[in-house]
Amino acid sequence: MSHDATTATTPGPGTVLHGVGVGRAGVVGPVVQVAGAPAVPADEPGTAPDQVEAVQERVAAAFDAVAAGLRAQADAASGPAVDVLGATAQMADDKALRKQTAAGIAGGSGPVSALDKAVDGFATMFEQAGGYLAERVTDLRSVRDRVVAHVLGVPEPGVPTLTQPSVVVGKDLAPADTATLDVSHVLAIVTELGGPTSHTAIIAGQLGIPCLVRVAGATGLADGTVVAVDAAAGTVEVDPAPEVADAFAQRAEVAAHLAEDHAPGATADGHRVLLLANIGTAEDAERAAAQAVEGSGLFRTEVLFLERETAPTREEQAATYARALRAFGDRKVVIRTLDAGADKPLKFATQPDEENPALGVRGYRLVRTVPDVVTTQLEALGDARRETGLEPWVMAPMIATPGEAHDFAAAARAQGITKVGVMVEIPAAALRADAILAEVDFVSIGSNDLAQYTMATDRLRGELADLIDLWQPAVLDLVAATAAAGQRAGKDVGVCGESASDPLMAVVLTGLGITSLSMAPVAVPAVRYAVKAHTLEQARAVGQAALAADDAPGARAAALAALAPGVADALGI
Repeated sequence: MSHDATTATTPGPGTVLHGVGVGRAGVVGPVVQVAGAPAVPADEPGTAPDQVEAVQERVAAAFDAVAAGLRAQADAASGPAVDVLGATAQMADDKALRKQTAAGIAGGSGPVSALDKAVDGFATMFEQAGGYLAERVTDLRSVRDRVVAHVLGVPEPGVPTLTQPSVVVGKDLAPADTATLDVSHVLAIVTELGGPTSHTAIIAGQLGIPCLVRVAGATGLADGTVVAVDAAAGTVEVDPAPEVADAFAQRAEVAAHLAEDHAPGATADGHRVLLLANIGTAEDAERAAAQAVEGSGLFRTEVLFLERETAPTREEQAATYARALRAFGDRKVVIRTLDAGADKPLKFATQPDEENPALGVRGYRLVRTVPDVVTTQLEALGDARRETGLEPWVMAPMIATPGEAHDFAAAARAQGITKVGVMVEIPAAALRADAILAEVDFVSIGSNDLAQYTMATDRLRGELADLIDLWQPAVLDLVAATAAAGQRAGKDVGVCGESASDPLMAVVLTGLGITSLSMAPVAVPAVRYAVKAHTLEQARAVGQAALAADDAPGARAAALAALAPGVADALGI
């Protein structure tokens, strides 16, 4: 595998590169390319039998140094960076990766070659698993590159010291690098690889930094080239005209003005739509609770479980849930039970022999293989409820049948939980939403997985982006059917996937009957404005326009055309 740095050949002025945007901001600034990985010697000599132990010790010391450096960065960091750096340090400590590398050295390979082969093996496995695990490949390769640098005695790769506000560009920026960026000097992040739900994209979103991923040709931009990065449009323009910066400045002014509105989410005629925050840790809860959100519509509890050798105890979990509940006080907090397995594997629970893990034992289905893990989590949630006197809304992921919904509701209510719901992310659940809602108090639509399963398309495959588009009419049909079932039952139907953060889609969802929208807090002001600019009847018209389209681009265009006058211009959509 080659690690040679890409030679920059800058596209000409006016060239526009396309990618997937995270956020809605636009910025103009000079490019700073991320330092490439150290070159692997093409003629690296093998390891002589009498040198095996010494070489193994040298590589082990390099792993130790990388892990220690990452942990030191985590100790000095705050916010989401702490978890990301800690997770990457754990990867550097991974016994299986070290063992495979040592075995390669024992077999006569040179140290870098042995490490490279071991990493390639794990990367292939991760990519085949897809989803969250596929996006950990970036972390894995970051660890490899750092260890290689230590073995070769050269500087570690990464972002150079920034001396002015810059657009950071790289093949695939490592989350550990993203977590330690000097945000005062980072205008935007652009990568050729990665996905919109990668660690890097998530951190950028939480920091309010516009980010573009899957931008082909980005590494061909020479240092110092001035580019316009438009996260909303998903574009990078080389040497933009002066009016582009003016338009971005106007958009920023509008965004700042929108952020001053702290009113509850509602249409122009007072129809309520709760605007909630997605969180993954108790720290996220405390940060989000300080902002103008009406609670949390998705607490991803798997963050507590990932990267651990054993499950967190009942007491550990209860303390975390209680902390999140206290952060929001009397505001709504929806806690999703463990959504792990398949693309988010657990060392103590995931089945090792699943040929198609995305369709295997994941989410609520863990009750079939490790029921104690599910039971302990519900016990901890009940403990947190009793300790705080606050009522969590608890939902299970990957529910496929009314029977599963019934069983989960019974188990949750046995722990004193009174607000019980399930995720709708499998088409079968949407098609049987009436029966499922008869068993639970609410449902929440995970639009990312619903699109993935409806269109039979891995949401991380860039070449299939047109199929996984959340505007696909088939996906909107299932959302509409679920919302209609909620209206018939008089029960809440929320959306906590990527759809909720898109102001245009938020109007569509409101018109279809969705009662709450949960997203990254930074997305709330624009969504609040878009919903508030329409009466319920107008939102219904926007929703019906999208449903009537034949394809995803047509659905978006129809919704855009049906928006109230001035809204699209105000939001830059």
